[in-house]
Amino acid sequence: MTNRLETLEDWAAGLLGQLEPASRNKLARSIGQALRRSQQQRIIAQRNPDGSKYASRKQRNLRGKQGRMKRKVQMFRKLRTANFLKLQADGNAVRIGFAGRIARIARVHQYGLKDRAENGAPEVRYDKREVLGFTDADVDLIRDGLLAYFSQQKVI
Repeated sequence: MTNRLETLEDWAAGLLGQLEPASRNKLARSIGQALRRSQQQRIIAQRNPDGSKYASRKQRNLRGKQGRMKRKVQMFRKLRTANFLKLQADGNAVRIGFAGRIARIARVHQYGLKDRAENGAPEVRYDKREVLGFTDADVDLIRDGLLAYFSQQKVI
């Protein structure tokens, strides 16, 4: 996976060097938006970058009302929105990630760290759920985006 990304980077470096800064910014923004959409779809599907399902939530047996049905709530429902999953793109890089308190929550799940659910609660080790990461489809998405842009610009 990393080798494919490095190969793509080496291939694209010469072509990107020919572009003006404004064009590179526009290209980076469009590829970044496509990558963010891809990450959002993977989070909706509750999948790690390797294709495995997220570790399920720990179920607590809390006494509730008799006969009440609990619906299963999807993890990271708000985290995947554009308000929290930030995109920064310029001519040199594209960054997709979280900021502030949300970044801490995402980091705990990404690496399977210990954290407290709320102040005063006991410290709990969370299961590893890779919220962000590259898949082979993401590398193909980047390559296809570069090819589409350069074929429109007649740079190739």
